Amino acid sequence: MTNEILEEIHKFREDHAKAFNYDVAAMFVDWRNRQTASGRKAVTLPPKKSNQSLHSTVS
Repeated sequence: MTNEILEEIHKFREDHAKAFNYDVAAMFVDWRNRQTASGRKAVTLPPKKSNQSLHSTVS
């Protein structure tokens, strides 16, 4: 069973990555530029605080 929508998404991602020689930083800049050019409102969330209990050692 094939899913045409997923195949299209995978092809777009592969073509986009190839266009930037698989440079994630360059791809990110392009994504940001596309987001800005779209004119849509973007939400930026603050970074999550780390959970200190996960980093403490048990004595």
